[in-house]
Amino acid sequence: MSNLRSNIISWLTRKYFSRLQKNGSLDLSKMSFLPESTLMPLRREGVDPVPALAARRAKEPISALSLPFGMNGWLVTGYAECKAVLGKATDFSTDFANLAGNAGISAQQNPGGLGFSDPPTHTRLRRLLTPEFTMRRLNRLTPRIHGLVEERLDAMAAMDGPVDLVAEFAFPIPSLVICELLGVPYEDREDFQRLSTARFDLFSGAGASFGAISDSLSYLRDIVKKQRENPGDGLLGMIVREHGDAIDDEELTGLADGVLTGGLETTASMLALGTLVLLQHPEHFASLRDDDDVVDDFVEELLRYLTVVQVAFPRFAKEDMEIAGTRISRGDLVLCSLSGANRDEGLGPDMERFDPHRASPSHLAFGHGIHRCIGAELARMELRAGLPALVRRFPHMRLAVPPHELSFRKLSIVYGVDALPLLLK
Repeated sequence: MSNLRSNIISWLTRKYFSRLQKNGSLDLSKMSFLPESTLMPLRREGVDPVPALAARRAKEPISALSLPFGMNGWLVTGYAECKAVLGKATDFSTDFANLAGNAGISAQQNPGGLGFSDPPTHTRLRRLLTPEFTMRRLNRLTPRIHGLVEERLDAMAAMDGPVDLVAEFAFPIPSLVICELLGVPYEDREDFQRLSTARFDLFSGAGASFGAISDSLSYLRDIVKKQRENPGDGLLGMIVREHGDAIDDEELTGLADGVLTGGLETTASMLALGTLVLLQHPEHFASLRDDDDVVDDFVEELLRYLTVVQVAFPRFAKEDMEIAGTRISRGDLVLCSLSGANRDEGLGPDMERFDPHRASPSHLAFGHGIHRCIGAELARMELRAGLPALVRRFPHMRLAVPPHELSFRKLSIVYGVDALPLLLK
């Protein structure tokens, strides 16, 4: 899914921190660096966006975003308006070079990947990845995905007492799948789970996020070096064998980091939160358990309803323009709230309610346009395999704690629950 690991952090916090460092007043562990109105799209109440997001969308689907240092910004919460912004590849830029020029960031701090690049660089890099994410290529993973799901279900069935679904099911499945896809040693999965979570979680402090990005990139540089010397059967080895010097080590590291973190934290959150939604709706739990025909529609509605990737990469206007009657000036930052857009009544009636029987709308859970998540189909495969198998193996599963005791991410680009303790029998 979309590599959104530092879309706010990469620019806004670095600029803010550099000024604080000059004043000698930097405390990364306690820093609250953006106004509450700007952080609002990253907050939730349970699985739902905070009501203030819907109120803002109803009043102004494109509204001014409060940013520090006199920067001009816009928050887009309407579905049609988000789709318009995300679809304007030539009018907006996500290129890290532009951010570095505006904020005095070193080029060495570029996390790489598809998200922080514009055409033609983006086009070239995406073309290298696309063959591995076609359905023809992905279908070879189908038996392995189902096998991994069954392995985790067997392990859970052998456990006594409450079982944490996050630790025992939601994280291990995408970890195994992505590590196998990349050719990354699976024994390192625990470190990557920790690093992936830290980089998305603003509440833990930007220092933790920067450290997680740095640590994972450092590790992947070593993996890329080894793959360059002796290409394996995974995605990295395939790119090295087929494209050689057409992609350098830093570009390949960025692509690997994007695939790993974009496909881990997001899918894990969907598996965990999707299970919670099932437990909240016994009728849908029973339907998914008993009827194969409902699986595809259920997953699509779950993707729309949860929209765990809450905001898209920030866009910067390359020229003056008007969208839905709002004047946006060259250089303005535009932030699209995907969770807000996917609850817009413009998609259909009663979009705040989970309804897998509704006609599947064209949701924005995977983004839109040239930066749409390249791993969307892989994520769907994992959800279609994992959730039905879970409810069929454990038809009597239930929460082991009262719902109000669950701990959710307080401020995170990728939303999730910290643990989901279940009684399975």
